[in-house]
Amino acid sequence: MKVNIPAVSRWWHIMPLVFITYSLAYLDRANYSFASAAGINHDLQITPGMSSLLGSLFFLGYFFFQIPGAIYAEKRSVRKLIFICVLLWGICATLTGLVSNLPMLIVIRFCLGVVEAAVMPAMLIYISNWFTKKERSRANTFLILGNPVTVLWMSVVSGYLIQSFGWREMFIFEGVPGVIWAFIWWKTARDKANDVRWLNRDEKAVIAKVLADEQKEIKPVKNYREAFKSKNVILLCIQYFCWSIGVYGFVLWLPSIIKNASHMGMVETGWLSAVPYLAATLLMLVSSWASDRLQNRKLFVWPMLLIGAICFLSSYLLGGTHFWFSYALLVIAGATMYAPYGPFFAIIPEMLPKNVSGGAMALINSMGALGSFIGSWVVGYLNGATGGPGASYMFMGAALFVSVIFTLIVKPSEQGVHDQPLAQRAQTGV
Repeated sequence: MKVNIPAVSRWWHIMPLVFITYSLAYLDRANYSFASAAGINHDLQITPGMSSLLGSLFFLGYFFFQIPGAIYAEKRSVRKLIFICVLLWGICATLTGLVSNLPMLIVIRFCLGVVEAAVMPAMLIYISNWFTKKERSRANTFLILGNPVTVLWMSVVSGYLIQSFGWREMFIFEGVPGVIWAFIWWKTARDKANDVRWLNRDEKAVIAKVLADEQKEIKPVKNYREAFKSKNVILLCIQYFCWSIGVYGFVLWLPSIIKNASHMGMVETGWLSAVPYLAATLLMLVSSWASDRLQNRKLFVWPMLLIGAICFLSSYLLGGTHFWFSYALLVIAGATMYAPYGPFFAIIPEMLPKNVSGGAMALINSMGALGSFIGSWVVGYLNGATGGPGASYMFMGAALFVSVIFTLIVKPSEQGVHDQPLAQRAQTGV
């Protein structure tokens, strides 16, 4: 019996949900950088040192709740977990616009990190329930595109909102969509193919068989403890820690760096801050497509990070007197830092079986959160202590160089599923 899997229908039904959910999550964590550049520190009497801590406090809550969230998603339900997280983070993000003192802001930023902690690993688990090895890098990329695409339009919209209303109204306007989206997610999302009505019985059976066959080719791992002790998992934790130092130092403080260096207004700063994310979006799509086509993940990770590190350091060496040249290098650095995400997160499900891969991805992502905490804090501190971005460029560039080294050391399993793409596999029957 031959069955044609409607591959297009999976992409159209699943990826909009994944993209919008992560996009809203990223919106509510990254817009603090615009409030910081627009006067929240003055209004709430926040010192430079506390400002850098607040910018990174989100990631402390994010760090502690990754693994519990992933285990719940893996053992029980991604759908239920994401609904609760989206609803609570929308509320926290909206309340940020109503804070009247520093303690309230500290609590809200930490809570925002807690309720967003499970989103990334849960979504990676969700994708692994729907897409095969041949598709996974592209699927991961559409998830993580919620990051640069959001910052792309957020950079422009937030600039206008702040200029027209103020930083409080910006948080409120950008927080409410999360609350609304929680109920849309609950209505439309389903955990696995067997739970949906838009696939028939034969189509569901083919998807289940292909995913099950992939698992047979991966060496069994008994439990999370054994997975977490794996050499590759440890190396990827260190790699992602260093990589995230560069990424989130860049995301959280780019508007302030551009505004201080160019002496432009918030609207102009917003437009300039958006350009690196447009470049990142295009490069992410190309890298994920090539990674799936060649089935080589590392080749699309370490060279990109190496280019990013070189551009950071070159931007520093140009100095503040060459703003536009320095800015162009920042655009390249931003694009190349984001490009490897899809291939990177495709490595783990190809090394570890399904019973532990979600927890391993959560552990790696939690180390990225810790790197994000340190990166955003140290970059903010260096900018304030030195009066310029030069030292922070050096710090982020060095961290990216270290991530390149650890990527090269990782030896992903060469054992895998030597199957055809899902649509072709389906024609052979079940």
